[in-house]
Amino acid sequence: MVSLPVWLFAIVAIFAVFGLFDRVFVPGVRWFFRTRANRAIDELNNRLHLRIQPFKLTKRQALVDQLMYDAEIIRAVEEMAEETGAPREVVMAKAAGYAKEIVPHFNSYAYFNIGTRLARWVSTLIYRVRLGYSDDEALKNVDPEATVIFVMNHRSNMDYILVTYMASSSATLSYAVGEWARIWLLETLIKAMGAYFVRRGSGNDLYRKVLARYVRMATRQGVTQAVFPEGGLSRDGALREPKLGLLSYVVSDFSADDQRDVVFVPVGVNYDRVLEDRILTSRMEKEITGRSFRSGPAGVIGFAWRNLKLRLQGKLFRYGYACVSFGTPVSLAQWTAKRKVNL
Repeated sequence: MVSLPVWLFAIVAIFAVFGLFDRVFVPGVRWFFRTRANRAIDELNNRLHLRIQPFKLTKRQALVDQLMYDAEIIRAVEEMAEETGAPREVVMAKAAGYAKEIVPHFNSYAYFNIGTRLARWVSTLIYRVRLGYSDDEALKNVDPEATVIFVMNHRSNMDYILVTYMASSSATLSYAVGEWARIWLLETLIKAMGAYFVRRGSGNDLYRKVLARYVRMATRQGVTQAVFPEGGLSRDGALREPKLGLLSYVVSDFSADDQRDVVFVPVGVNYDRVLEDRILTSRMEKEITGRSFRSGPAGVIGFAWRNLKLRLQGKLFRYGYACVSFGTPVSLAQWTAKRKVNL
């Protein structure tokens, strides 16, 4: 008769319980939550005019792998390895790092239960929100299978929040977000809402190629996106010179024969007062007084704390009106066919 020490029997029993849990209970729990998530997405798609495309629900690692097998990225890796003399594996690892940095991991729960509710609360807390103009008839006639690109002016960092709230009944938006938002927790939430990070003004050819292929891949798969051609905030309210990098990625290799059209929706945003007014006018202040306004983390926290106290005391007055207008959609297929242009 073989006897086991009590301590060894306890270890074996613990591993047996973990094995049973992993093989029997975990698959059932995964199936339960997956079923609930799929049901919720189906309900959302019945409500949204622009449905959530399967591409947004694909696992993030699968999208990264798909990018890394893209022929143009492989070619760019080989060219950089040849130019710099670096091993191909090292350059490929660098490209994979860029892909992981860019590709989001969309979560419908985070978008609708956290993101849009928070966007509504913040927008209406700070502003009296109004819809200025909307070509409803034209917007309703947009092909639900088309890739819709909201093209927006950039007045404030509130633009992301405000337009997410205003468009939440029709679509889920994927933004190109600057590196300012790469803050712990905030970065996780933003990626879960489908946004992807962009290094503004990056001169790295390999990075730009990975970004271009991701944007083109998302466009071909019907992901609704929102872009700011100005690439930065307007300091005086006037439109800045456009930077067409992202838009060029969207339309590259487009053909009128493509199964999926690309539709651009112009969006105009304006405010009585923007939150960043002192920062945006600091250059003019420096020219006049020789002093510049600086705002670090302490200044932002102090600003938020003062407004919170005013809110609790019932003395907080909102920053006036915020208005969003949606213009007439422009079909890229119709535009190129009318002008006989090949992109």
